Amino acid sequence: MIANVLVFVAIAVAGGLGSSWYMIERGSALTTRSQGPWVTWTAAGRADADPYTRAHFTRRGVLPMSSTIALAYEATRDSDGRRLLSGCDYVVEGEDPAAAWWSLAVYDEAGRLIPNAAERYAYNSATVMRSPGGRFAITLARSVRPGNWLPTGSAGRLTLVLNVEEPHASGPAPDDAGAVPLPQIRRIAC
Repeated sequence: MIANVLVFVAIAVAGGLGSSWYMIERGSALTTRSQGPWVTWTAAGRADADPYTRAHFTRRGVLPMSSTIALAYEATRDSDGRRLLSGCDYVVEGEDPAAAWWSLAVYDEAGRLIPNAAERYAYNSATVMRSPGGRFAITLARSVRPGNWLPTGSAGRLTLVLNVEEPHASGPAPDDAGAVPLPQIRRIAC
């Protein structure tokens, strides 16, 4: 009888810890919003943020801006659902998000900028080169590429972070789910 109780308690504790880890690390439909490979925490930086959102950013040591002022979208997978890896080449392409300003940076799995000789870490709405039609394409690769290129070195797993300040400043209202055009992440070589 005592053995059964101990097994039940062990399963309950493991289940509780596992589900808490998942909610803090990945979130759920209640705490995050996904659009393609991009995920944003909907209550980031707000006073009324739920405990899982607060724990997510505390664990990472990040002080987020309020989601009413800026949105941070993260991608760890390409648009086909494959994990982003520094050994592969990718192109991040699209139109400017409806915002006053945006930036795109690539990080290693631990959330650190990737050291590189070019000292190139991000592009933003003011520095990215665009095609005559207004679209942009940013290449992620280990070796130098022409145009907008972000080096990935030998970082292993990658995380892309797209910061969008004053979302919807020139586009749809924030309640229009999925209305903000976010760039596609396409693997071009591996």
